[in-house]
Amino acid sequence: MSTSAPAAQDDVLRPASPPPPHPSESCGELVEPPVLDLTQAVPFSSGNPRIEETRGIMYLYPEDATSSSILPVGRKPLVCVIAVPNHMTYADFCQFCGAFIQRMFDMRIVRTNGVEDQYSVIIRFDDQTSADEFYQHFNGRSFSSLEGDICSVHYTVDVQYTGSIEHAQSSLTSSAELPTCPVCLERLDQDTGGILTTICNHTFHCSCISKWTDSSCPVCRYCQQQPEKSTCSVCGTSENVWICLICGFVGCGSYKEGHAINHWKETQHCYSLELETQRVWDYIGDNYVHRLIQSKTDGKLVELNFHCAYADDKHGSCECSEESGFNEALLNSKLEAIIEEYNDLLTSQLDNQRKHYESVLLEIKEETEEKISESVEKAIGLKLHKLQMKLDKCIEEKRFFEDINENLMKNQEMWKAKLQQLEEREQAAMNLRDEKIQGLEEQLGYLIRHIETQKVIDEPPDGSVASEIKGGTIIPVQSASSSSGSNKQGRRNRRRN
Repeated sequence: MSTSAPAAQDDVLRPASPPPPHPSESCGELVEPPVLDLTQAVPFSSGNPRIEETRGIMYLYPEDATSSSILPVGRKPLVCVIAVPNHMTYADFCQFCGAFIQRMFDMRIVRTNGVEDQYSVIIRFDDQTSADEFYQHFNGRSFSSLEGDICSVHYTVDVQYTGSIEHAQSSLTSSAELPTCPVCLERLDQDTGGILTTICNHTFHCSCISKWTDSSCPVCRYCQQQPEKSTCSVCGTSENVWICLICGFVGCGSYKEGHAINHWKETQHCYSLELETQRVWDYIGDNYVHRLIQSKTDGKLVELNFHCAYADDKHGSCECSEESGFNEALLNSKLEAIIEEYNDLLTSQLDNQRKHYESVLLEIKEETEEKISESVEKAIGLKLHKLQMKLDKCIEEKRFFEDINENLMKNQEMWKAKLQQLEEREQAAMNLRDEKIQGLEEQLGYLIRHIETQKVIDEPPDGSVASEIKGGTIIPVQSASSSSGSNKQGRRNRRRN
């Protein structure tokens, strides 16, 4: 795809004939004919081809008239990015633009006539400076580092719509579509953010569509990227191609080299689907398989009728009539009109429900906050009352313990005095007892000496001194008594010690 991008861009910027003389709708100011002569006219179209297709012409400055250093005089804050590959989704393009999304008023996706695998983006900025910075930053830059597709930005002089073609009857509600984003249901206001219009003419906020990773439209599921054509797995032809319903082998029919039949002969896979007509051929039964589909009106199973003029050969291709295609398109348009009307009704009802439930939630929130504040005040008052009671009880206990402590201190002084008196009495009693013991000990010692002396005197041995003094009189000696008194005093002192 990258090698064909320059060629595709040359086809896009081919010179076109001047616009018709009758007035046409334009998104900008009317451009004088001399200015249009210096530009390149690029025809474009938008819309779902099965419903309605809008055509127009955009006038671009040629590449040789602009450069990164010299910008065209009289340019507008309107640029066009051409040759954007189809595999690049709307979200990818918004991500590619980066911070410039906040400076864009609106973006419109259009298809360039004659180019199937690319699309163009018409961007209108809030001021000329933003447009110039966007041009200098992105012109000539690759969309991706993995591919060779180059971003080609052109200043746009004017965009004119030449008319529209209705392929089927469209719904009346489509022209009076609500000015809200189908994703977030908010008003589409250019002041709050950029607005993107898809190739099927559905409008979204850029911030909403940037989150949509699919390549299809979020509303109608229209996909600009067309599926790739299947080719024969052997010879590579894309005409009269059949696919095996058993293993998925793709081969050509008998009008080419017959690789589909050869596959059946080799594998005995008897069912094959013709990709062009979606008919199933049974090789064993040698006829087409009857296919049943579910009717959209009543849901019953009916036989699929192709309304085709088959060729004589069993592998011949069929050519569906124009009337059949028109009826199918008309039916699809009616269904899409009903769906669109239902979506509009659903959107309005959802908006009313949203407002109703927002008011209910606001009332519930206010009541809840009021109840919470009352509960908090009640809880705080109850807790304060409990703390006050606890404080009063603690104060009362403190006074009680202070009284007890005071009484104990008084009792302590009294018992100290009593204890001192008892100690003094005990000491006096001990002193008196010691004196009595001392006197008794002196008397006891005197008696023991007296008894021993008396015994010696009563039974003295012969020739002893005692026998000689027997019958004598004992006279006390003063010195002896004084010495004995000193001995007694010494014993008393030792006993005290």
